Amino acid sequence: MSLLSVSRRVLRYRIARTLIIIFTIWNLAEIHLIHHRISKADYTVLLRRPQKQERIYIASINWNNELVLRSHWSKALTQLILKLGPENVFISIYESGSYDNTKGALRELDWELERMRVPRNITLSPVTHEDELAAPARGEGWIRTADGKKHLRRIPYLARIRNLSLRPLQDLARQGITFDKILFLNDVVFTSNDVLRLLDTNDGEYGAACSLDFSKPPSFYDTFALRDNEGHEPIMQTWPYFSSAASRHGMKNMSPIPVASCWNGMGMLTSILESVA
Repeated sequence: MSLLSVSRRVLRYRIARTLIIIFTIWNLAEIHLIHHRISKADYTVLLRRPQKQERIYIASINWNNELVLRSHWSKALTQLILKLGPENVFISIYESGSYDNTKGALRELDWELERMRVPRNITLSPVTHEDELAAPARGEGWIRTADGKKHLRRIPYLARIRNLSLRPLQDLARQGITFDKILFLNDVVFTSNDVLRLLDTNDGEYGAACSLDFSKPPSFYDTFALRDNEGHEPIMQTWPYFSSAASRHGMKNMSPIPVASCWNGMGMLTSILESVA
């Protein structure tokens, strides 16, 4: 082997090692910066209060949620109400035929909201999923498969149930009672500060803003309705999540992530208010 070939091999090795070191240092620095941004965001939200007084309509549908209601959800909701002010909220909960004791957990929440003098509508429906399936297949949301069986489509069903949680909003609007924003709360673990941070997204200027829902971090849970700002589905449930550079940049910088659509653990809406006022 010639001296020249040995020198070239050593040179290539040194270049490769240098590039690996630079790549490692760059990524470690970026990870450190992201952790710093997360810590800073968590610190600044500790004493967060609404930047301006707004009236919030809080809607939720519940099915077999007793465990999360008793362990986290109900307490977090009452803490949120205290921060927003009982006079600035309306609670609308629709429970749809649970098989566990979700009704019991919601009755306890209802008693607590009564004590706090919170305006609300809590509907405990006796209609179960079995009842829905046993009903005649009429109207939207039903399909028949090739074997002749009828099936209740999930999305139209959920849309109809969510619309029931919005029905009091229309009744209140006819009475001249309006709201600045609508908050949809799913059966997720959240804190009052999570909601206040969501409320203040982009200084309150948005048509819709959603939380990031992590069932098993760092795996993002609910991607069904999520589309990045270029309209693409998430490329994976872990980093980098989005194909759009702008959406990835927002996540890395702990700033609002631009998206075309979303529906996750919490959703704050403003654009639909004009249609029901």
